[in-house]
Amino acid sequence: MVGPFNRVEGDLEVHLDVAGGAVRAARVNSPLFRGFERILEGRDPRDALVIVPRICGICSVSQSVAAARALEGLAGAAPPPNGLLAQEIMRAVENIGDHLTHFHVFFMPDFARAAYAGRPWFGQAEAGFKAAAGSAVREAVAARSNLFHVFGIMGGKWPHTLTIQPGGVSRAVDARDKVRLGAIVADFKRFLEGRLYGAPLETVAALAMPGELEAWRDHGPAGHFRLFLEIAADLGLDRLGRAYDRFLSYGTGLAPAGGIWQAGAAGALDPALIAEDHSHARMAGRERRHHPFDGSTVPDGADEDGYTWCKAPRLAGLPFETGAVARQLVGGQPLIRALAAGEGGTVRTRVVARLVELAAAVLDLGQAIRRLDVRDAWFTDIRLPDSGRAMGLTEAARGALGHWLRVEGGRIAAYQIIAPTTWNFSPRDSDGVPGPLEAALVGAPVADGERTPVAVQHIVRSFDPCMVCTVH
Repeated sequence: MVGPFNRVEGDLEVHLDVAGGAVRAARVNSPLFRGFERILEGRDPRDALVIVPRICGICSVSQSVAAARALEGLAGAAPPPNGLLAQEIMRAVENIGDHLTHFHVFFMPDFARAAYAGRPWFGQAEAGFKAAAGSAVREAVAARSNLFHVFGIMGGKWPHTLTIQPGGVSRAVDARDKVRLGAIVADFKRFLEGRLYGAPLETVAALAMPGELEAWRDHGPAGHFRLFLEIAADLGLDRLGRAYDRFLSYGTGLAPAGGIWQAGAAGALDPALIAEDHSHARMAGRERRHHPFDGSTVPDGADEDGYTWCKAPRLAGLPFETGAVARQLVGGQPLIRALAAGEGGTVRTRVVARLVELAAAVLDLGQAIRRLDVRDAWFTDIRLPDSGRAMGLTEAARGALGHWLRVEGGRIAAYQIIAPTTWNFSPRDSDGVPGPLEAALVGAPVADGERTPVAVQHIVRSFDPCMVCTVH
């Protein structure tokens, strides 16, 4: 049993069946039940705007946006352009900060471990990324703090801002605010170009072929991106952690519509085909799979068969991976499509997808701020019906986030949430099919005497888990 994991948001255990120096099978356990979906039952629907951000301290804005989308769907209304832009700017800023934090604080410190002391890149990795002490870690935390001044201007605070409302935002941006927002993003852009990439963000976002990564690794500008590419080549991260190569994304208000990627091609996403399987979760309701509108979260303390508090979401009966790779594949990013066609969804592919998306997202963020019209409306007043149902879909940094809301008599009758890590860290389903991480861990090398195998940690962290969202 590997766990508890450090540098992971929440509690996580991974049980490994090891034979012949490699993982033969894995079971992923989310060992904490929190019950937010039960807390919401019986409340005024608008209470969700206060409660669901508290599910998580690092992706609370994404939860707020999903709740606002569900309430907008219930009311049959939409925010004005400014309101939608403001919601999406705050969601994008949070996702950008999460990508930066994942790379510097969660993922890269594993390569500063003593196990890698003999590698040619170790000195640079240790100096930059040693947990809580590396220079790159400190710089990234400071840069994220400066970027999050956006929330001070637009949201009043972070996390758990209340300015995101169904119908838009409750705080308008004036001309002076708009200039300040642009300056904050420009300063963050300079940090990324100077330290992470050593090159303009436009160059990173335009990467199109795997050969360009090899050229960057061998001759590219000095920076943390190049260091990662050197490490990935040395350790074979392009051959580690491949799951099913099936991906899904819901899309966002600033990006292409959602979709799926499987068998090397894009396709349409039908949310009606989503269902949750409880067969290996410690939940009642194992006799069938539940669409979220008909779902339940009833813990079964006497359960002897389940091994996790995480349900098993499936799309058309199949496990799907979600995250930056999924968004880039569905959105048509040529480099990530080429990597998926070659090595598939590996540790390297997941990290490169985040770093390419980070560059593109900051460029898109600057454009979105320039599109704000300080003279226009920011909010549309909406009236919620006494009964009805609706879903709110968005993208957190870790992938597809969905809220399904059912209202009866002016109160929440049911509220079901499927978080990105629920998709990625799901247990086996009633057919015995493992979730994406469980499948990705098969074949991971385990050296003699390793109690916490480094390869296993690289695979787990490549998914950027947020366990507190998983067990909401």
